[in-house]
Amino acid sequence: MNKLTKQIAALAAVLFGFAAFDTAIYQLCTKPCLPDQSSGMQAKSIELDRYLPFDDASEIVDVKSEFQLTDDLPVIDGAAALYPICSAFVNAVYPEDAVRFDGDDFSAESKLQMRNTRAAYKAVVDGDSDIIICAKPSEEQLQYTADNGVELELVPIGCEAFVFLVNGENPVDDLSVEQIKGIYSGEYNNWSELGGENLFINPLTRNTGSGSQTAMLSFMKDTEIKKNPLGFIGSPIGFSFRYYVEDVVEHGNVKMLSLNGVYPDKDNIADGSYPIVSNFYAVYDKSNENPNIQPLIDWILSDEGQYIIEETGYIPMPAEKE
Repeated sequence: MNKLTKQIAALAAVLFGFAAFDTAIYQLCTKPCLPDQSSGMQAKSIELDRYLPFDDASEIVDVKSEFQLTDDLPVIDGAAALYPICSAFVNAVYPEDAVRFDGDDFSAESKLQMRNTRAAYKAVVDGDSDIIICAKPSEEQLQYTADNGVELELVPIGCEAFVFLVNGENPVDDLSVEQIKGIYSGEYNNWSELGGENLFINPLTRNTGSGSQTAMLSFMKDTEIKKNPLGFIGSPIGFSFRYYVEDVVEHGNVKMLSLNGVYPDKDNIADGSYPIVSNFYAVYDKSNENPNIQPLIDWILSDEGQYIIEETGYIPMPAEKE
């Protein structure tokens, strides 16, 4: 009886550990992308005040450019993971009174916003934002654009790796691209099939319209994503962009996987050896008549703008060969 009790306790501990990891991934990677645009949700999940412009305590890259905009200021918006870049751009070239932050959220008059990918694409189509910094739009976002008669221009301004995360105790450190696709298509349902322990695989996904879910659908192409019906009692795998989860990996019991034997560090992203690297973009409505959209994007692509992107933790655009 004592042996059975110990076995039950051990199993309960394992299940609790997996549940805690699943919850951590939800809180840190999924919850910030939920379609809740309330100020409380934004402030809690994104910590806007950590990356405010014109703030001595801010964690942004602090650059003051000789290039300055003083009027016709484009409203800058974007994805949560790219908010520190947006804030640093504003800090570098906008006047301080362009930003209105009440301690919880940006006011409607502020030239810096942070609505997350889903709402940022809606805002640029509706004319509420002039430039958004995001990954590529989803099919739904493209349809909303078309339905409103808007044509978007997507200017690549930097690169980032799409990464996969597992529990830090999972013995699997490396998978092939095809094995990842096999997990999410239902071909593999147990970690033992991939060199791991005899545990079900719980392939986590994100909400429709988030930048990472759009990237995942692009990665899977025409292959349908299927849930493992027993995954909830197993060990999870999740996905996101590298920058967004670095703190999770550093401070939590979570690790990023190598793909095809290549780990997603900055060098491997920059040289193209990591297999899933994509651009992020400065996106605007082609019919927008704000005269400072193009000058601002030109500055973003300059050495100064690219320095901000690199120092923030992303990969700048490759230098053009002469």
